[in-house]
Order: sequence, then C-alpha cells, then structure tokens
Amino acid sequence: MTAQAMFDKHRDRLERAVRACETREFHSAFDESPSPRVYGESAAADGKAAFEALLGQAFPLATPGSDGEVATERSPYGFDLGVTYPRVTDPAALLEAAAAGMKQWRDAGPQARVGVALEILDRLHARIFELANAVQHTSGQAFVMAFQAGGAHALDRALEAIAYAHVEMTRVPASAVWEKPGPKPGSEPLRMEKTYTVVPRGVALVIGCNTFPTWNSWPGLFASLVTGNPVVVKPHPGAVLPLAITVQVCQEVLAEAGFDPHLVTLAAEEPTDRLAATLAVHPSVKLIDFTGGNAFGDWLEDNARQATVFTEKAGVNTVVIDSTDSFKAMCQNLAFSFALYTGQMCTAPQNVYLPADGITTEDGTKSVAEVAEGIGNALGRMLGDDARAVELLGAVVNDDVRDRVDSVDTRGDVLVPSRVVAHPAYADATVRTPAIVGLDAADATVYEEECFGPVAYLISTPGTASSIELFRDTVQRRGAMTAAVYSTSDEVIAAMRDAALDAGVALSENLHGAVFVNQSAAYSDFHGTGANPAANASYTDGAYVASRFRFVQSRRHL
Repeated sequence: MTAQAMFDKHRDRLERAVRACETREFHSAFDESPSPRVYGESAAADGKAAFEALLGQAFPLATPGSDGEVATERSPYGFDLGVTYPRVTDPAALLEAAAAGMKQWRDAGPQARVGVALEILDRLHARIFELANAVQHTSGQAFVMAFQAGGAHALDRALEAIAYAHVEMTRVPASAVWEKPGPKPGSEPLRMEKTYTVVPRGVALVIGCNTFPTWNSWPGLFASLVTGNPVVVKPHPGAVLPLAITVQVCQEVLAEAGFDPHLVTLAAEEPTDRLAATLAVHPSVKLIDFTGGNAFGDWLEDNARQATVFTEKAGVNTVVIDSTDSFKAMCQNLAFSFALYTGQMCTAPQNVYLPADGITTEDGTKSVAEVAEGIGNALGRMLGDDARAVELLGAVVNDDVRDRVDSVDTRGDVLVPSRVVAHPAYADATVRTPAIVGLDAADATVYEEECFGPVAYLISTPGTASSIELFRDTVQRRGAMTAAVYSTSDEVIAAMRDAALDAGVALSENLHGAVFVNQSAAYSDFHGTGANPAANASYTDGAYVASRFRFVQSRRHL
C-alpha cells in the first residue's frame, strides 16, 4: 500500500480527530472496552497467546549499531519475561542509520507521512491485546487499565499528536503566488512564485518510562515522525517489550510504503550503559522527549543544548479541601484516585490541604481525623477483597515504590495504614494499598518532595486561605501535573482558579462521580501545561508539535 493510499484509507479518522481537538468535545477513535462484543470472541486469547509466544525468545528486530543482546525485564507480577533485544554498543552507527532515510521521508511531504503514521496506529490497534499484556507485565498495571491506558487511550493520544502536527504543517500552503502592484497605473505587477517546505529538525530521541511505556512515549514519537524526523526509541530497561512491538510495527509499515524502516529504531541497553545520556548529547539529536524523574530530566535540560527537550518530570499534585455537600462521594472519589494503579501515576494526588479545625459538610464539621476515616472507609470498601483489589491496584512496579510505602511511618502520623494484598493469580506479585499520613503545614520538607507511589498526605493548615497559598507557592516552586478543590463556596472556587492560573496547573473542581483527578481525556484535556516545573510541554497543544519542524522557502520570478 502506498503512503497516499494509507492517507486516503484513514482520512476520515484524521478529520474527526482534528475536529475534536478544535471543539474539545468527547471523542475516541479506539474502543476502550476489551469486551468480546467489541473486538471479537477470540481477540483476548489470541493477544495473550501472542504475548506469551514472545517470552523467553529473541525479539525479531534488527538494530544498527548493536552487538549482543540484553534481557532486562521482570514482571511486577513476579516472573522474568526473558525476552532478548539487540544491545546498542555503537550509538553513532545507530544515529547514522536512523538519519539515512530522512531526506526521502522529508521529500514525501506531510500528507504521505501522516498517512504512514495513521496506518501504524491502525496496525498497533490490531495488536491491542498483545500490547495490553506487554504493558501489564512491564508496568504492573492491572490488565484492564493496561488495555485502556496502554492501548486505546495511548492510541488516542498518538492520534491527537498526529492531528495537531497535520494542522501545523498544513497551516502554510505548499506554494503561493505573490503579486505586488506596479509603481504606476497600468504598469506590470511584480510577481513571484514561492514554495514552502516542511523541514525536519533532525534525529529525535524518545526516552521511555517504566510505568506508562506507550502512553507517555507515543505522543512524542508520532509528533516527531510525522513532522519528518527519524526517531530513536530508548525504552526503560524494565519496559522494553511494548516499545519493541511499537518499533516493529513502525518498521513494517515504513518498509511497505517504500521508506527506510530504520526511520524508527529501538535502542535497548543494560541499565548501567547510560545509553540515553550518550545519545542525548550527540550533535545529530535535535529533539528529545523524556518522561521520568527530576534528576535526569534536569540534566537533559541543562546538557542537551543542541536539542529541543520536552520533559515530564516529578511534581506534588495537590487537593485543597474546604467544604463539601457530599462527604461520602468526595471520600470515595479521593480513595479511588489514591488507589488507581497503586498511586504510580504522574497525575495521582499526593498533598491534601485542609483546615486543622475541620471541613464543613452536609453532616456538620468533620475533623481531619474524620476525613482520614472517611477516606479509609472508602478504601476499605473498594479494596477489602483481595481479588477485587488487584484489579484496581495492579502491582508495585519496583522496589523503590515498595520501600517508600513500607517505611511510611517515618514520614508522619499514619492515619490509614497500607496493607499487603495477596494476588490470587500471581503469588509473587507485590501489591500494597495506599497509606494516608497526617502532617502539619510546617512539615514542608516532607510534603514538598514527590513520594511516588501509594502514599498521600493530609496536611493540616490554619485555614482554607492558607491552604490555597501553600498550594500556589509549592506548585510554582516544585511543580504539579494536577490539582483539585472541594468547596461549596463560590469565593473559594474562584480563589483556587486564580491560584491554579498563577501556578500553571490544571484544576478539577468538586469531583464526585466517575471522573477522577488523575485521568485526562485526549482531544479535550491538556496533560501538563508546560507552565510549572513538573513539565515544560503539554499533551497536546500546537507548541508541542510546531517546534519539531521549520518552514524553509524558495522563491522565483514569474
């Protein structure tokens, strides 16, 4: 199939995505339900079988600049994947191979590149159950979440990035006739023909994370690819398989459309190789997408001077509780947000500020202890049965997260303790429920640092006005991906909106139902703002894609 045929095949999907980005209405191009009524009776079993067939085998992918193999993945559910990948030992050779096809890819034009990218998404969607298993057993997400966040929602975020890139690349016409009237009536006008070409920046590097290997990598990968840039995908050593499948599909479609398959390559490594740092400062690398901790994110921003660097790092996501007219629903919503994927989300709430004198509810004033009890009771209802609990919690992704929750008593007064959950299907899985810790406003050395995982702080303040100022100040200095407020007062809501604008963070107000602060919807919600230290970019706005290419013009007399 040609690239043009691919574009024609998926034109309607692209146009609907572009329209949804403009209107910000609900839209999804990929069904999030793993039901056999949607995907067919055998889809789940076939996908699991495809995943299991990869275990203990060499992954079928050739990588320029590689020598030997690496096998670095262990499922958080307690077993080694045993998949081996080519180990990159010559980064320069890898980058040279990646760049070899860039001119042909550039000259193909925006429409051809978008068509290829849309076909890649279509074929990834066809492997969604295989991908879901791969995400589950590298990240620790429960299967349904892996299917949704690692499959359908990740595909939507990728499509969103493609839609934005398409709009930005086609904002300027490919050619135009420029005509300036002559100096005198009846004199010949000055006429020129001008050509405008989308020119890529250079090789793009995508540095994946352990917890959301597809959701956090695909937007940058596809934003760079469709704007003409070759992409080197450097996965986290603990979560290689989902991105290896991604690269495999990219190469398959690129080759079929007549392009160099190494326009997308996989760069696997041993954890001690520090391959990302080596690649990041190479002169040919002009774009970097990174999701992870502050230390390496800051290092990239300071040292990869030759590249435009897009980072999503750590922050302290905040909830301010002032009052509520639905105490039980508020506690239920917060409990779900703390528990979802064991709090291992960059959007999970951590700091909950509330007045030391308590909050106003429909049942009178509730003390800090009663708020903790309400959240604890909600956690007990949803996580009391181990078999049900694991479908929400998933598994602890690594020892660092486990150690944080197991040592939570060193951080403050444990109001709701964590407990060990036995997984009914995976005896060696590490599963924990969230812990709630009581702090005072003076304990800034504790709550101003991200505690990634299932730990939340109830922070007593002198009052709501103080809570809002603490929120504003902390996020401006430390960053946050999300914020929320609970209040029945219009004045408090207005003050929180103003503080959120000052801090540059998205705000959710009085969430009681089936929408949670740590969830965001493609085409409608911006993930991150680029306006505070937690992230310097957003999924997805025009700025996220427009700096990945430049318009270069030529002109001539007519």
